[in-house]
Amino acid sequence: MTPAQPLLPALLARLGPLQVTARKVMEGVLTGLHKSPHHGQSVEFSEHKEYAPGDEIRHIDWRAFAKLDKYYVKRFEMETNLRALLVVDASGSMAYGRGAMTKLQYAAICAGALAYLLSRQGDQVGLCIAGDGGTWEGVREFLPFASSPTHVQELLKILDGSQGRGATLLPAALDFAAEKAGRRALMIVLTDLFDATDRSIPALKMLRSRRHDVLLLQTLDREELDFPFDDPTRFLSMEDDRSIEAQPRQIRESYLAEMRRFLETTRKELARADVEVEQIATDAAPDRVLLKLLARREAA
Repeated sequence: MTPAQPLLPALLARLGPLQVTARKVMEGVLTGLHKSPHHGQSVEFSEHKEYAPGDEIRHIDWRAFAKLDKYYVKRFEMETNLRALLVVDASGSMAYGRGAMTKLQYAAICAGALAYLLSRQGDQVGLCIAGDGGTWEGVREFLPFASSPTHVQELLKILDGSQGRGATLLPAALDFAAEKAGRRALMIVLTDLFDATDRSIPALKMLRSRRHDVLLLQTLDREELDFPFDDPTRFLSMEDDRSIEAQPRQIRESYLAEMRRFLETTRKELARADVEVEQIATDAAPDRVLLKLLARREAA
């Protein structure tokens, strides 16, 4: 395989355990980036102060000067290590997938590759599996921040063993994540965002209001996006006992319109809150998805 070949899900599904596939995706991302997504040291804008002799001219805020007719410079805080928390939705809807892998398996590969990348740079990474049956409300598994190789292997083990089941408990998991993160962190949330309570988007906004950097990887199966069904079909809910029998040809147009509305509303609502959204189909090559995402963040 040459580095130029995308790591398509059908290929990854044949490679074996998550430790192998996630590392392979990480290597594909690094090959494309040619440099890491973090540099062991990040610079965060903190506040303004009035310009004084000796301050660096390159830090003058010219927009502030245009408004106030005074020179102000930007102060910066240096953060030697990034802290990232991966929040993975393991509800029943994430178990859907009629292609090479389910949405949860795809999300686990992306999360695992990101964990490898972060740890490789010396950044701390934690994991929160959103789901039922755990010690905490809405949280099935939690692994605190750390960056050692053994920590990453434990994180991958948890991801590899996660199964999609039960109702969506993402809002409670995000509340838990905010509490555990404490100070500013990068929150990477992997979910389809199928939430009958409509509480997930406000919960994501809450994370941003607490000054966390929030990245949503909204993971959807191609069939959910295209609705390619023709014959009379019985559709089963994967989070409760409900089902519906339908003629796909009769409802396709309205279904696709509703899906477009859902995706557009998600993007617009979260963009207003400064939450970054990447909407992903599970037939896309994960290395290309992450490469595009990280390259964009590098350029920002």
